[in-house]
Amino acid sequence: MIRFAVVVFPGSNCEQDVVWAARFLGHEAEYVWHGDTSLEGFDAVVLPGGFSYGDYIRTGAVARFSPIMSEVARFAERGGPVMGICNGFQILTEAHLLPGALLRNKGLRFICREVALRMEESVCQWHDIAPGTIVNIPINHNEGNYICDSETLDQLRTNGQIVLRYAEPGGAPNGALDDIAGICNERGNVFGLMPHPERVVDPAVGGTDGQPFFTAIVNRIAEVAG
Repeated sequence: MIRFAVVVFPGSNCEQDVVWAARFLGHEAEYVWHGDTSLEGFDAVVLPGGFSYGDYIRTGAVARFSPIMSEVARFAERGGPVMGICNGFQILTEAHLLPGALLRNKGLRFICREVALRMEESVCQWHDIAPGTIVNIPINHNEGNYICDSETLDQLRTNGQIVLRYAEPGGAPNGALDDIAGICNERGNVFGLMPHPERVVDPAVGGTDGQPFFTAIVNRIAEVAG
C-alpha cells in the first residue's frame, strides 16, 4: 500500500484535507512535522495549503528553511514524487524545486471559488487526465499569480512542464502568466498547483475531479515497483 507523507508547517491549514482525501481513496497518509528530518517509509510527499509561518517575508520563504525541506529535496532528487498544493506550490518555488514565483493576485483580492482548468500535455507523473480535458477544482489563495522570466516560460512550454491552465472566460482570475495554474519539473516528479484537488475527491461533497491527482501517482509507483 502506498504511503503519503503530508508535511505540516506552523500555519498549515489544509493538511487534514489532504490526509482525509488520500485515506478516502484507499491509501495510507500520515503527518510529518516540519522539524523532522526523515521521510523513511514514505512513497510520496505532499506539501499542503495554508499560511506557513504566517506568510512572513513572502509566502513559503520561511518554510523552505524548515529541516524537513532538505529531505524533501533529497527525496525529489532520487525521483520521489512530490506535490505542493497552494502554499505547498509557493514553498516549492521558494526552495527552487520548481521555477518561477507566486505573487499577489491581480486586483490584490483573495480568491475563493471553483474554477475551470484545462489539462495540458505534460510530463507530469501526478495525473493521467487526457490533454484538453476541463476539470473544475476550487482555488483559495491571495498569492496565486504565477510569474517567471521569458526564458523560463519558453523552457516550460518546450519541456512539457505546464500541467494545467485556467480556462476561465476572462483568463487566470489571479493574473497568472500564460494562465498557468500548475507546473512540474523536467522529470515530472515534482508538481505544484494552486487549485485544491483534495477538496473534490468525494462525490458527496463537491465532486471527483481531484481524484486523479492522488490515484495516478499510486499507479505509477506500483508500476515502478514491479
